[in-house]
Amino acid sequence: MDKVLYTALGIGGATIIGSLIGFLFKNPSQKFNDIILSFAAGIMLAASIIGLIMPSLELGGKYGIIVVAVGVLVGALCINLVDKLVPHLHKMTGIDMEKHPEKSASINKVLLFVIAIAIHNLPEGIAAGVSFGTDNLSHALTVAGGIALQNIPEGMIIIAPMIATGMKKGRAFLIALGTGLIEIVGTLLGYFFATISAVILPFALAFAGGTMLYVISDEMIPETHSHGFERSATFSLLIGFLVMLVVDFFLG
Repeated sequence: MDKVLYTALGIGGATIIGSLIGFLFKNPSQKFNDIILSFAAGIMLAASIIGLIMPSLELGGKYGIIVVAVGVLVGALCINLVDKLVPHLHKMTGIDMEKHPEKSASINKVLLFVIAIAIHNLPEGIAAGVSFGTDNLSHALTVAGGIALQNIPEGMIIIAPMIATGMKKGRAFLIALGTGLIEIVGTLLGYFFATISAVILPFALAFAGGTMLYVISDEMIPETHSHGFERSATFSLLIGFLVMLVVDFFLG
């Protein structure tokens, strides 16, 4: 349990570290943002496959492929439902929209992005927690390490847009802190549910993998391929993927 708790704090802390680094970049270019986010997507992609989906297939036994297929699809459907149900609130900005109506569109866009990160931080945390339910510590560390690594650039790129809309630095940091806390809660929940019954573990792993694949495909790749820097973003994703392969190779 101690390992899980330290992992949860480490994963959530990575987002906070990234946010603090983000304050150093006053006006990062769109190309820089796309490259950093793509690198994070590559890390997530490798972690979801190596640390979640493959172990699920192995633990599922005779019906492993069916468990994986159903788990991935159910995970994707659930995160899609959450994505649609979460309200988009302006109150968290602390900006008077009546006095600054011209900022409404940009603030809305930034908040949508931050909310998207908060939404997928929960299943990311669950994924890390569930992975510790297996006996394979290297796979669990691959998932946790991959999530933590991608949380740093993720934390970096949410700070500058919030400040650019006129939000105070303190409030922007508190919002970033909130996204990290969500991940800590998710990690503890994932471990709790995974240890209740080994029977549901293969499904839980596939479910968590499906949520991560959904976020990568629905949010991260489209976001990084919509500003004219597609080639750079693609190679950055591949590099992130390879980094996690190397990490898994040495951990394994």
